Amino acid sequence: MNQAYLFNQGQDYMSYTMLGARPVEPRDGTGGFRFAVWAPNAASVFVVGSFNNWDRTATPLARLGQTGIWTGTAPQARQWDRYKYAVTDRQGHVCLKADPYARHSETRPANASVLYDPDDYTWGDDAWMAGRPDAREAGPLNIYEVHLGSWKRHEDGSFINYRDLGRDLADYAADMGYTAVELMPVMEHPLDESWGYQVTGYFSVTSRYGTPADFKFLVDCLHRRGIRVILDWVPAHFPKDAFGLGRFDGTPLYEYADSRLGEQQEWGTYVFDFSKLEVRSFLISNAWFWLQEFHVDGLRIDAVSSMLYRNYGRSDFLPNQYGGVENLEAIAFLQQLNGLIRARLPQCLMIAEESTPWPNVTRPVDEQGLGFTHKWNMGWMH
Repeated sequence: MNQAYLFNQGQDYMSYTMLGARPVEPRDGTGGFRFAVWAPNAASVFVVGSFNNWDRTATPLARLGQTGIWTGTAPQARQWDRYKYAVTDRQGHVCLKADPYARHSETRPANASVLYDPDDYTWGDDAWMAGRPDAREAGPLNIYEVHLGSWKRHEDGSFINYRDLGRDLADYAADMGYTAVELMPVMEHPLDESWGYQVTGYFSVTSRYGTPADFKFLVDCLHRRGIRVILDWVPAHFPKDAFGLGRFDGTPLYEYADSRLGEQQEWGTYVFDFSKLEVRSFLISNAWFWLQEFHVDGLRIDAVSSMLYRNYGRSDFLPNQYGGVENLEAIAFLQQLNGLIRARLPQCLMIAEESTPWPNVTRPVDEQGLGFTHKWNMGWMH
């Protein structure tokens, strides 16, 4: 079945293999890169980058039928080149956007996407991956929660590479008797001062500490010491930075159009529109990406309560179709996500950071639950 069709239907769980920037075969550096981006309401889309002197007319993309996807190739593009999409809306305004599916990003304060060949690492954790138990039979977990940027730095205050962090963290966690490490968000984000919860690059491990291959090495180190790796994952909301997902094609694309649903004013962020099937494909693909491509053993889903309640943090809210406060689209998204992971990756932990008495958080989806394997104990943490 056509992958673009599945994406439009909210059923493409590996949309990162179609969207974003991918090397053209043969992958010897001579074929350039192929680009694909979802921007259904744009009047035009061009790729601009260091390979075409940021010329907004040099590399146009073409519509892929009625899918809302724009595609094209830049034969001169090479690994490590920087790029963005020049998206023209229907009023003629042009905005430079980072690639939602970028595999690598510039280090702040710069914010362009970076071309990167993902087939860049040879794993050494085959025995670990083959021996992982079912997540619901994993036994007690002793989890060490870590923010890599503040856990350890060089004496001059500069960041340490993922590889050195991996060696040190694996030694420390093993010596202290931890069975799992939970990393606070490592997806690309703008501010060093934050813990990473305002994500601007969902498929891009932050370049503060190195490359995707370097991060895979960190995961490998922990696995070789028998330690699970859990990532803090933020599918509830995203920041309003102009280069990010917000109003991506000149319209509220990834976010709800109505501000009573589409903004979390307390956090200054947009809220994902879980009613859009393409947004579900984007987010579920992102979860699958980290679990599969980076061998991660589980996800801790941040701010689940803000997803479940339409009136979360709001005095003025938009009720659901029955007049209630429940976000029915978000519930359906979580059940779809957890149902997929349970069916295809039963070894992976799916942990809800949920702070209310919402019922059946860990009950299976086929029993009308949300389908998480665990619920984060909000009273037993730092």
